[in-house]
Amino acid sequence: MTTLSLSACGTARYPDSPQFRDGGFRNPVMPKTVGWREMPAVLWRFMFDKPAEASPVAPLSVETLTREQLLAAPDRTLVRLGHSTVLLKLQGAFWLTDPVFSERASPVQWAGPKRFHAPPIAIDELPPIRGVVLSHDHYDHLDKAAILRLAAKVDHFMAPLGVGNLLIEWGVDPAKVRQLDWWQSTTVDGVRFVATPAQHFSGRGLFSDNPTLWASWVIEAESFKLFFSGDTGYFDGFKAIGEKYGPFDLTLMECGAYDRQWAGVHMQPEETLQAHLDLRGKRLLPVHNGTFDLALHDWYDPLERIAKLAAARDVPVLTPRIGAPVDMKTPPANFAWWARARAD
Repeated sequence: MTTLSLSACGTARYPDSPQFRDGGFRNPVMPKTVGWREMPAVLWRFMFDKPAEASPVAPLSVETLTREQLLAAPDRTLVRLGHSTVLLKLQGAFWLTDPVFSERASPVQWAGPKRFHAPPIAIDELPPIRGVVLSHDHYDHLDKAAILRLAAKVDHFMAPLGVGNLLIEWGVDPAKVRQLDWWQSTTVDGVRFVATPAQHFSGRGLFSDNPTLWASWVIEAESFKLFFSGDTGYFDGFKAIGEKYGPFDLTLMECGAYDRQWAGVHMQPEETLQAHLDLRGKRLLPVHNGTFDLALHDWYDPLERIAKLAAARDVPVLTPRIGAPVDMKTPPANFAWWARARAD
């Protein structure tokens, strides 16, 4: 594992990580994102020029889940719980990606992006979780309140460098935390987790300078292989990951909260599809949509666009309703639940 040290001012440093330099974590290539000169115009658009359907007119309905239903589900069952939170049942155990259960993706619960729907199941109702996989430290992916409520029922937290330190600072047992740099791996009960590159950024404050690492993840179970993108712009790392670890039975790919002004750190749907192809994925599950208003597009736009793009390329895409269990071995036929939600 990568060595951590502290600077004279107490800031965490990672001298063994190729990704850490100049006091923070860096992408190999500087991605296109919003500069300080563009920020006032972007804020104006967020406040006064949002699309009419940036949020649903009414809370979205979801399929509710019970602990008994999950325990009885067959192996290789998947459930979208919202945004990038996905519950996986692999080799008889439950694994959770980027668990966010709070009302708002925000440092405070009285302001900030509010959920379009309630979680399909409460944290207290979840079965024991063998492992949580974290991609980075942004509020819509790392929910402190959820982590603290989950800590007692989770055996392992797999996190990029620095993100694990946050968990420990919050009171999570250090023995449960495994921190990885890109291309490092760890195994739990025969399931292998590899932290792989992504093109993004980090920080939970206004003036943070990438204090923690971001990552995508390869998840290798017995005769089944998944990829979880976390948040990322499109970059040549997808081809490298596909060549090294592909093909994948299923890719969980970011598709949402995009805009041309920050194209370097969030993919357009066309790029989501290309990344899936680069990875040599068989089926694609678009995540990072349907739960929070984080951009300047209609709330349903990511699902509608990726479904059409995938159909044009004969790529099987899974778009289950939030809360609906899916058998990853034989997934059901898709239906455009977001169109029905708009009609309702």
